[in-house]
Amino acid sequence: MPRLPISIIIFFILLTGCDNSQLQAPNPPAVVREVPADWAIAQKERRIAKAEHIRKFKDSYDQFANFAVSETDGVPYIMLKLLPIIAPEYWGSGDKFLDVIGLYIDDRQLDYPMPRGIGFSGLSRKELHGNIDYASFTCGGCHIGRVRLDDGSIEYLDGGINTEFNVILFRHKVNQTLQKIYAGETDAEKKNQRVIDAILVALKNSHKQDKHFFYKNYRYKTRHFDAQYEQKQIELFTKNASTFIPKYVKTIEAVYRGWGILADKLYPDIKPDIMLGFAGMEDAISFNAVSAYNGLKPKFIIGWFAAVALPSHPGITDIMAVWDQDSRNPRWNEARDDLINGGGQWNGHIPMPIFKNIAAQKTLGFDNVDIRVSDHSNRLLDKLPPSVYPFEVDVALARKGQALFAANCASCHQPNNGKVYRNMGTHLGRAKIANQLITIAAQSSFTAACSPTTVTVDIDGTSRKPCAEYRGVSLVGKKKLAMTSPSRHDGYNALPLVGLWAQAPYLHNGSIPTIYHLLMPAERPASFSKSRLDYDKKWLGFSWDPGVSHRGGSKEGYIYKPASSPSIGNAGHNKDILQGDKTYKLDWSNDKAGAMAIIEYLKTL
Repeated sequence: MPRLPISIIIFFILLTGCDNSQLQAPNPPAVVREVPADWAIAQKERRIAKAEHIRKFKDSYDQFANFAVSETDGVPYIMLKLLPIIAPEYWGSGDKFLDVIGLYIDDRQLDYPMPRGIGFSGLSRKELHGNIDYASFTCGGCHIGRVRLDDGSIEYLDGGINTEFNVILFRHKVNQTLQKIYAGETDAEKKNQRVIDAILVALKNSHKQDKHFFYKNYRYKTRHFDAQYEQKQIELFTKNASTFIPKYVKTIEAVYRGWGILADKLYPDIKPDIMLGFAGMEDAISFNAVSAYNGLKPKFIIGWFAAVALPSHPGITDIMAVWDQDSRNPRWNEARDDLINGGGQWNGHIPMPIFKNIAAQKTLGFDNVDIRVSDHSNRLLDKLPPSVYPFEVDVALARKGQALFAANCASCHQPNNGKVYRNMGTHLGRAKIANQLITIAAQSSFTAACSPTTVTVDIDGTSRKPCAEYRGVSLVGKKKLAMTSPSRHDGYNALPLVGLWAQAPYLHNGSIPTIYHLLMPAERPASFSKSRLDYDKKWLGFSWDPGVSHRGGSKEGYIYKPASSPSIGNAGHNKDILQGDKTYKLDWSNDKAGAMAIIEYLKTL
């Protein structure tokens, strides 16, 4: 979110009235997917379908998985690569130095010079040697997950959730590295010089030992990141180190300091934990609000901003799966002037997919984002099939579960259901943090980044305007639809459940480890292991019991404690609901057999 001028704040104070309409038309008939007659055949067919889809959209997949979301913002690539050289005690070793924050080496691209989830601007920059390379987290950093199969091999979940990724811990470790370099120095200029000197010494030593240290002689299409490319990048970086390095240091320190401000306000009961972050989770709007807060100088503006614009509720959530976006994207109403039956994020407040993607890029705090990445992600994700459940299914039991699902779950968890639910008992903080001021700022920020009339991108040799229209309707004059009024998303969507097996833990804040615990609320644990890769095939979720050994060893996963704070609490989706003359069963404590049948059915989605 950009820094907010006083005029916007005054406008908010003067603003009266709000839009009370809902992103919902009368629900279509519930969709209930049939259990396949032969699960082994269905598994094979779905794997093939997903692989074919990714092959069809190979360029878009590359952008989603590997391309930096900005060509001019982020970490100077060379600096990032040198962090473990300078402070090995805080980072992993060699190419796996980002394992500590959940970014792993993907076996499908062993020649890539960075772990999965890090992109660099040399891949996309038009003028190859026009600037230093900046690195940033890619879409795939959050949305390419992993699961360990029975034979110990790893299956990658493209479009799923990287439950290991911890962006806050990355910022913490960079700050630790900086403090090591400062060695107690407090003068700002001397601190900057110490960082510059440490980086340049590490650069010289590393490159002297290996002329391909930074890029591994990587090739992508016609681009070859060879020793010559590496040398030119080093020259550019060294020449401008006194500018690039202090700028990044200032940014990372401000953002992490801002996170502390927000933790004091919203998470005082779990501040020591949240300052290290929770893997697989994010608090996107809060980070941007704090970044804007840090940029304000006059004290009277800071006071107004803190009272009006900073989120008033905890906003931490689990990372979402992003496959099969069409099943949650909205449709136009009959007049074609508003969007209904769908919406992005947990509460539907960013309805259109292009702006969902831009919002994800903006949450990194960048001024300039690469719209091509958002547009390619749209193309890839719209009909990207979910990853299929990779284990066996009891087809007979799943069919019993199908009938129970149809009776109790399907009418809410249907494709393109735009309704938001406020009566589920879940913590509503995430649904409330985007107040009217944040909404207005986001509308301006998103549409400035991608104007429907002026912004063009080159996709496959064709010039196109990615924000000119949505589903055949012009977006000119529809700025308010880039992010909708808070009154329309004061609750949570009931999302379609395709690929649900891979989206554990459950609820919007990842507080329930398995579907069994979701259906059996009295048995929900006060704490559990999170971010493991082994799988609990019986109860449907990743390995969660701290008392059960797993193949990842003691370094895999961490203990998550929903009981420690209401902001990450596991209340909700735990009581039967009466609507009209029909009762929808949510608590299956008195019917364990029925719960197990539903679990078996959900494996097939």
